[in-house]
Amino acid sequence: MRTLVIGDIHSGFKALEQVLQRAAVSKKDKLIFLGDYVDGWSQAVETVDFLIELEKTHNCIYIRGNHDELCSDWLAKGADNPMWMQHGGALSMASYKKASEDTIERHIQFFERLKNYYLDADNRLYLHAGFTNVKGVEHEYYPKLFYWDRTLWELALSLNPLLQEKDQNYPKRLLHYKEIYIGHTPVTRLGKTTPQKAANVWNIDTGAAFMGPLSLIDVTTKEVWQSDGVHTLYPGEAGRN
Repeated sequence: MRTLVIGDIHSGFKALEQVLQRAAVSKKDKLIFLGDYVDGWSQAVETVDFLIELEKTHNCIYIRGNHDELCSDWLAKGADNPMWMQHGGALSMASYKKASEDTIERHIQFFERLKNYYLDADNRLYLHAGFTNVKGVEHEYYPKLFYWDRTLWELALSLNPLLQEKDQNYPKRLLHYKEIYIGHTPVTRLGKTTPQKAANVWNIDTGAAFMGPLSLIDVTTKEVWQSDGVHTLYPGEAGRN
């Protein structure tokens, strides 16, 4: 059984289908999705519909992203968030205007049962963004940090590669886990389009919301599969660019 991690999809349903096919995903694989299923391209409803059906036949773990919470708040409560609308929310709103009430209710239930994080049997941690508590995720005071924090990735990037784990100045929050898998902050900001590792943190967000591909990684072998640049699959759309 492979454990496969999928980065931020941002309504790129065509890219999701493509990368799963390229990785030859089967029912034997465990699939861990790092969140941000919506807000980006035009197929928010189709993406979430697919994920709901996928978990009926495959072993899936769905992590909560910040865009998922914002979209869920709008669907369930009508919460008006101008900032969300400027960062992909308007695209999701347009997609859901064509959805039935039953579909919207199923999607609200999907968003409500998303996990803030997942820790596997090999002490690998999976979450959308990060955490700040030096004792680890179980001691985090502010759960929203699991899908909003950027300091974990910033910390990993800024760490002196010569610093050893036994050094007293080594960041304590990185010591609790064998590896940490995140999305949230596109590696395209570093000029990269493939998953990047810093310290023991792997960032799998390769900019699918913008001009990058959607990525999937095998946590054991570190083999990576990618879709085409998502923008090429949605000609005529701007996404979040």
